[in-house]
Amino acid sequence: MTPPAGIRGTNLKRICQKYADKLRYATLYDASRRLPVYSAYIFKKSDGRRRMDTPWMYEPQLASDDESGNMRALPLNEDTPPLIEDSQAVLDDYTDAVEYRRGPLNPDLHQAEPDDKSSTYTLTNVVPVITDFLHASWNPYLDIIRRRLNNFCHGRAFMVTGVTVSGASIQRDNRERLTIPKHLWLAYCCPWFDHNSPYEVRFMFPSYGGYALNEQTDHSVVEVPLKTLETFLKNQGATDSDMTIFYKGCVSENPFKKKRRDLTSISA
Repeated sequence: MTPPAGIRGTNLKRICQKYADKLRYATLYDASRRLPVYSAYIFKKSDGRRRMDTPWMYEPQLASDDESGNMRALPLNEDTPPLIEDSQAVLDDYTDAVEYRRGPLNPDLHQAEPDDKSSTYTLTNVVPVITDFLHASWNPYLDIIRRRLNNFCHGRAFMVTGVTVSGASIQRDNRERLTIPKHLWLAYCCPWFDHNSPYEVRFMFPSYGGYALNEQTDHSVVEVPLKTLETFLKNQGATDSDMTIFYKGCVSENPFKKKRRDLTSISA
């Protein structure tokens, strides 16, 4: 999967999110704001169930080059590298943020395997989300996407979920700790899809997206074509003019071309 191009930031870190010695997904993390800019992952058919037994984790690799890269369970202890709090969010940052919940960019309900679900419980994959918005708008939208891709996407779908940045932040001990997202957005790319899908969803393939305000009110999700979403993100000022979410705009695989190519390779 080719990462999105043209996203700006001052202290951006590319994280290969690793759990149980296996790479699971990728995150672009703004260490100065302690905020993931996006998480990019592969969607496989999912039952939508959540993991309720997974502890929240942190990323040692952001604080030490000597680490294996495996995420580790919180809370912090005497063996934790001292730079963890400087490099990323910790659970204490959310203690007094009563209006907010930890909202995952790569949600566990979009993952199929238990370990893939567990890997989403790292604080480098979550952002502060208004509670009402998360429960009333964003989580239902994530489930709509899950059902749509389960029903009409053949094989894997490529997903990117990200944020735009506001000027607001959550403080702890009189220090600005967590930047609050202004918007949440999502885009998917399904190269192999059901061409006989119902009319009301056919135009949403191979790619589509959505965005919403992270607010108490007026937080309904607006679904838009991929190009419209990219234009929206450019207008928010966080990306370059040539910003692209998916390589070549998520070109759909033509089954006839694929068959002809496969036949050519067999004859060769």
